[in-house]
Amino acid sequence: MRYQRRDSQEWLMQVFQCRATKIGGVIRRQIIDVEREVGADAFVGEVRRRGFRLIRTNHYYVIICDDGPIRLIC
Repeated sequence: MRYQRRDSQEWLMQVFQCRATKIGGVIRRQIIDVEREVGADAFVGEVRRRGFRLIRTNHYYVIICDDGPIRLIC
């Protein structure tokens, strides 16, 4: 089956329409998927525009859907 590329704005909209964005939850997306669908710059820009926080691990972007302070415990 051949991969059919979606519109990048549609992909971003789908990511940020989940319940986590409404309740201050967490979203996780693979870095490779973000790069393929919209690119890192567009993704980071959308996170900033919404006032959320973004963490990058080895393979994932983790979005904290809250603009409040963050305290790193360990």
